[in-house]
Order: sequence, then C-alpha cells, then structure tokens
Amino acid sequence: MFDFAINTGSKTELYRDLHAALDALTADEPDPIANMANTAALIWEYLPDLNWAGFYRAIDGELVLGPFQGKAACIRIAMGKGVCGTAAQTRETQLVEDVFAFPGHIACDAASRSELVVPIVHHGQLFGVLDLDSPSAARFDAEDAAGCEALVALIASRIAR
Repeated sequence: MFDFAINTGSKTELYRDLHAALDALTADEPDPIANMANTAALIWEYLPDLNWAGFYRAIDGELVLGPFQGKAACIRIAMGKGVCGTAAQTRETQLVEDVFAFPGHIACDAASRSELVVPIVHHGQLFGVLDLDSPSAARFDAEDAAGCEALVALIASRIAR
C-alpha cells in the first residue's frame, strides 16, 4: 500500500506531484496492466471531482475497457465513436466541457457532464486512451489537458512493454 501526500495547492503543483508519484510507482514494473491500474488509482486519488478515471486499450481496431476507477463502464468502443473513439482515431486530446453537446457522445455513466481523453501513442503506435469523466460541466481545462498529456507521455513506454 502506498500513501502519497496530496498537494492542495495549484494545479501545476498537483500535476507535478502526481507525475512524480506515478514515476516512482511505475518505473520498475514491467506489467502494463499493473501500471495502468496504479495510474488510474493515483489519478482517482489526486484529482478532485471525477466520477471515472481509467483506460481503454486499443485491441484489434477497437477500444476495450482496461483498468479503471469508478462505476462499471462500456466494455467496447468503436474507433471514431464518442469522445474516446474520436481521441483514438484522431490521436488528439479531446477536452469536452459538455458531453451532451459532443456529437455521438456515448453515455456510459449518465452522471458524466465533462470529459478529458488523451490518446496513448508510443513510437507511432496507438495503445489506447486515458479517459477522465466528471459530473461537473467544464471540469477540465487546458492545464488539466497538459497535465494528463504529461502523465501519458511518462507511462506510454511503461504500458507498451
């Protein structure tokens, strides 16, 4: 069991501390599922106002549910469908202030109002997406996107093993 001190200061400090904790926790672990599970757990612990945090893995041309924190979720998502599928297909971060305004949004949890999805790409290959949902509209901003992109950059090689 690990107990990390969570910084309640600025978002910049929070993401810096989360990055350091994630680096320490995943650096020597070769198993990608274990690294995804601990990443989801740390994000869930560090970031406030989430109702889901986890991964979808790119397998055989679709996204398949991976380790997560939160309620049971959609198991498979087609590439290009919903926020996750769009992030995977475009390989671009999707920052959605209001999921109900996103064309083709897939409502795995009706309580979700905003979403941040970061594609996981390593050496040009898509491995999946990191997906964060919040019950609050406009919960995520550019600083959250940059912070999560830095987390994905750190763990991409650790889940592509």
